[in-house]
Amino acid sequence: MIGSNERLPMDSNGISDLYASIFSGTNGVIALIFYILVVIGLWKVFTKAGHAGILAIIPIVNVILLVRIAGMSGWFALLYLIPIVNIVFGIIVAIKLGQRFGKGGVFSFFLLFLFPYIGYLILGFGSAEYRKA
Repeated sequence: MIGSNERLPMDSNGISDLYASIFSGTNGVIALIFYILVVIGLWKVFTKAGHAGILAIIPIVNVILLVRIAGMSGWFALLYLIPIVNIVFGIIVAIKLGQRFGKGGVFSFFLLFLFPYIGYLILGFGSAEYRKA
C-alpha cells in the first residue's frame, strides 16, 4: 500500500514513446511510401496544369494549389479545417478536379478522393489533359 507521502514513478517518456511507435517501423515506412506516391502524382498534375511541380512537396501549399486547379479560390482550402465539412469539400474538389482533366464522377470519387495515391498518378502520367474553364 502506498502512503500519502509516497509517489508512483512517473513515466516521463510516455508521449514520446507513443509518437515513436506511431511514426516508426512499418507504419512509418508505409505512410512515407503513400506520401511519396501522392507527391509524385501531384507533381505531374501541377505540371500539367501549368504550375511548378515542386509545390507538391509543401503540405499546405499543395492543398491550396489543388483547390485552385479544381477551379475554386485558394481560400476555400480553409474548409479542410472544419470537421465533416472537410469530407464533403474533399469530394467536391475531387469531382471538380476530375472534370478539369476530363474524367467522370466515379473516377473522381474513387480514385481522387478514396485512393489519391493511384488517382493522381493516373492523372499525372496518363493521357488526360488539363482544361481551364
